[in-house]
Amino acid sequence: MRLSLSAAATCLVLGLTACGGEPPSEPAERTATRTSATVPMAAPTTPPVLASPAPSETAALSDLQAKAQQQAGAQRRRSADLRRRLERQREQMTAARAAANPLAGRRMGVYQGPQELAWEPYARSRGATRATLAEIALRPKARWFGSWIADRDIYAKTRDYVRVSQDGDPKALVQMAMFRMVPWEHEACDRLPTAREQASYKRWTDEFARGIGRAHAAVVLQPDGPFALCAPRGSTLPSKLIAYAARTLAALPHTSVYIDGGAGDWPSANGQGGAAAAADFLVRAGVADVRGVALNSTHYSPTEAEVRRGAEIVEELARRGIPGKKVVINTSSNGQGFGFGTYTGPDPDNAYPCRSKDDPRTCVALGIPPTTSVGAARWGLPDDVRRLAVEHVDAYLWFGRPWLYRQADPFQVKRALAIVRSSPYVG
Repeated sequence: MRLSLSAAATCLVLGLTACGGEPPSEPAERTATRTSATVPMAAPTTPPVLASPAPSETAALSDLQAKAQQQAGAQRRRSADLRRRLERQREQMTAARAAANPLAGRRMGVYQGPQELAWEPYARSRGATRATLAEIALRPKARWFGSWIADRDIYAKTRDYVRVSQDGDPKALVQMAMFRMVPWEHEACDRLPTAREQASYKRWTDEFARGIGRAHAAVVLQPDGPFALCAPRGSTLPSKLIAYAARTLAALPHTSVYIDGGAGDWPSANGQGGAAAAADFLVRAGVADVRGVALNSTHYSPTEAEVRRGAEIVEELARRGIPGKKVVINTSSNGQGFGFGTYTGPDPDNAYPCRSKDDPRTCVALGIPPTTSVGAARWGLPDDVRRLAVEHVDAYLWFGRPWLYRQADPFQVKRALAIVRSSPYVG
């Protein structure tokens, strides 16, 4: 086969041997060495003299090499441009998520009055004690509203709380937790709400929503939500009542609702179904109608574990046709986080306050202060967790109450002082 000059040059550049001709013969001396055992040696011959490439062939080779270098350079530039575009897109998406976050960009209101159990002990204190208690009393946090407030009183209590928290600023964010289900927690595993209790729940919920009105609010709906999974005979009645509250509150113009989905360690991934079990409850409880999911309200799980669980739940909900949900995480209690089931003391609901910032025990200390800057480097989270947080988490909030006895009542000054002083995020 005859090769054109350009084809021949191409074969030379690419090192090909199958361009329509035979590969070049090996040098005669190597062939002779391999075959000397069986073939008589031939008389020495003068090796042929190879002709130098013609000037036109050399020029063609140089042109091809130059073109190859140009193409490689262009490819490098295209790759660099693509990386820059992707980085700009990531930055734009991050900015868009921040702009769309209803909790971001506004002052978080602080309630200063008798409805907050931390307030009066702070107001009565002096000196160093007062300065320490301020780390709790003057932080934005969620007040719990539940069945201990009568149906006839809940509207007025809610309005007062909103008014004092906003302190004249109608754009300030008010934080609340609705803990109204009766029966709840372990009793919810034994019986269902009566008809009278169901009617009261709806009436109370309507008045609670009316009290919030047009205020900018973040509401954590039904802390310890997964208790609904243990309803007798697999009943979905508790979940349906929570779904009623979810729809009612989400209909308010400026209220962001987050249904409690447990914690990073509950439902556990080993034996309790993990994120899939949490999603089972959340779907029945109306998560499709609200902003998202709340985690860690009564547990002490580390923030890293909560971010990962939140991302798992969001992805599981998306697989079930409910995309785009967001997460808020309680960080009031996990400054030295641990799994609820790993607690080594007698009562995990009233876990020991830590004695120091490096107490080796399973113990409680204040965690990351309330913030929407969830990916900030100063929180010390791994890079992959920071990325997950920026993508899925609206805020770290304080809707737990580790300064209270058994997270309920009363406020304990000695306990509160200890969890402040042992926090890695204070001082």
